[in-house]
Amino acid sequence: GLGVGVLGALLAVPMSAFGVAFIGNIWALSVFGVGLLIRGYSTSLFGAAPFTSLIPAGDIAQAYIPHGFMIGAGLVALIQVMLLLARRDGAAPAGSIATRSPAEIRRSLGFGAAAYVAIAILIALLGGLVTHLSTGMLLLFVIYAASAALVHELIVGLAAMHSGWFPAFAVALITLVIGMLIGFPPVALGLLVGFAAATGPAFADMGYDLKAGYMLRGHGADPAFEMEGRRQQLFAAMFAFVVAGIVVALSYRSYFAQGLVAPVVRVYAATIEAGVSSEIAWSLALWAIPGALLQFLGGPKRQMGVLFATGLLISLPMAGWAVIAGIACRLVWQRVNASKDNAPMEVFAAGVIAGDVLCGFFQGIWTGLSKK
Repeated sequence: GLGVGVLGALLAVPMSAFGVAFIGNIWALSVFGVGLLIRGYSTSLFGAAPFTSLIPAGDIAQAYIPHGFMIGAGLVALIQVMLLLARRDGAAPAGSIATRSPAEIRRSLGFGAAAYVAIAILIALLGGLVTHLSTGMLLLFVIYAASAALVHELIVGLAAMHSGWFPAFAVALITLVIGMLIGFPPVALGLLVGFAAATGPAFADMGYDLKAGYMLRGHGADPAFEMEGRRQQLFAAMFAFVVAGIVVALSYRSYFAQGLVAPVVRVYAATIEAGVSSEIAWSLALWAIPGALLQFLGGPKRQMGVLFATGLLISLPMAGWAVIAGIACRLVWQRVNASKDNAPMEVFAAGVIAGDVLCGFFQGIWTGLSKK
């Protein structure tokens, strides 16, 4: 698996997408791959009549179709999560032992929501929004920012757990567009999108880490051992957070001086400068309907609406082919494998992903050293 991952990465194939197709939810990943392909070839698929009347130049991103899909799917996903949390039985999946009751989970999410409100107030005060917004708009900003952060982490976290990919910046862009429709000024929008973009990746990454530890510790077989393991993982994550903060504080001026910012930052800035219109609002509302229907039909365990919208938001058709190829290989593997033991396949997939990551890491180091 490691060799395949490195070889594919050297050929510029997104091998992480190929590898995750062997271990993720097959329904979620299938629609994710289809979404990637539709976005990647949208101008070829929809660049002629009669599609151009609805989709400018055949570009679904310009028509805000992916954004509408994600809004509809995200709202239904949020309702599905709330219904799951409202259940009282808290039954754990087969082969696992629940270490937290639904009541405890609800309390944790409630505490998180309250913390987000406090953070939104702090951001508003430190960002000087008191001088930019009326009292009513300031209150609306705090409520919307806190709600967007909570929804953002749930949607991104669910997508990450089912596919290994998370649409963090894309969902933040949707948050930004809705904030523009509400009428927040540019300063407030910049703070809003930064806040929203910070919550989803943190939630998804911590979920990856804790789930890996949960599996290694026996799926909760020893509750005391499990809770101590989580505590140690939390200490490690907080230590890394402090180190990362120091590194950013020392290096960000050098990065910004060289124009080294993530491309999505320019998208956020361009979106704020361009503004929104009633046509965009109409497009978002229109395409939210099929997104909501797909998410509802797929159910909370498959997350088909969220993952399809994720694919539509990412312009990387090669990743779509990699996902589809991985799923095809997975089906053949499972058909040929008479023992039904998926462990070798999952180890192979882990090797593929590791090979892709390691190759990208060392290529990045080499590129940086070459520039110097």
